[in-house]
Amino acid sequence: MSAALKLIVGLGNPGRDYEGTRHNAGFWFVDALADAAGATLRNESKFHGEAAKIRLHGEDLWLLKPMTFMNRSGQAVSALARFYKIEPEQILVVHDELDLPPGGAKLKRGGGHAGHNGLRDIISAIGSKDFLRLRLGIGHPGSAKQVSNYVLSKPGKDDRISIDHAIAEAERILPELIDDQLQKAMNLLHSKV
Repeated sequence: MSAALKLIVGLGNPGRDYEGTRHNAGFWFVDALADAAGATLRNESKFHGEAAKIRLHGEDLWLLKPMTFMNRSGQAVSALARFYKIEPEQILVVHDELDLPPGGAKLKRGGGHAGHNGLRDIISAIGSKDFLRLRLGIGHPGSAKQVSNYVLSKPGKDDRISIDHAIAEAERILPELIDDQLQKAMNLLHSKV
């Protein structure tokens, strides 16, 4: 089995009310990839989300935006992964990260959920922590009491520009991930953002 990338999942919340909120940074990444590939994400009820198949760097790749709300993201990820026999190691989950400044981005394999409800549900649903994570920095409001309101509000113009820059830089390292060169991808990304 190749550990090469087969599925990119962007985390967020469905609906107009959440569209531009920080918690939807993962959705923004998947939308950017779909746009670049000329693909349209379509509602796939059996996968509890919007999905599209794209060709990138000579390989077929699934894009997925769970439409289950953040804390049930695992339902969508496990449904698509099971159907297409995609192993946890072949999945990249893209999500917002409070512990990085806007414009920051970090790539890693495995780890815990660090309090992120989307990651918590995915780990539970697929029974593994061994998927790749792309953490897109959104900054921290400064107080734990403000986190919920902060992630569900829209970033200011400068922060959104910084996040979009991080998304563009992260897109550029996907060929390395598809070729199963995680360390090279990490080195490239972490030197740019």
